[in-house]
Amino acid sequence: QVQLVESGGGLVQAGGSLRLSCVASGTIFSPNTMGWYRQAPGKQRELVAIISSGGITNYVDSVKGRFTISRDNAKNTVYLQMNSLKPEDTAVYYCNVEYRFRYYWGQGTQVTVSS
Repeated sequence: QVQLVESGGGLVQAGGSLRLSCVASGTIFSPNTMGWYRQAPGKQRELVAIISSGGITNYVDSVKGRFTISRDNAKNTVYLQMNSLKPEDTAVYYCNVEYRFRYYWGQGTQVTVSS
């Protein structure tokens, strides 16, 4: 069984920064792709950023240049550094991990950006 626990969300003013963390625990070793999704009220969940086991990254256009995804393979942890936050970044952010052809989700962490 694999568990994902996110942390780091909160309330921040526009232009501010937050760093999200997601730790994968349980029977997991060297997960494949790790990523962050978000879901705003009334909208579909969307991919924000993803990072492969080899460190290749991809971002949704709206966050390019502002967000940075990284991972620590020794700790089975993925991070999302979010800078220059905008009110439209307000959403619940979910961690997602692919391991042995299965996908796992965290419980989500709220990010609220005030104008």
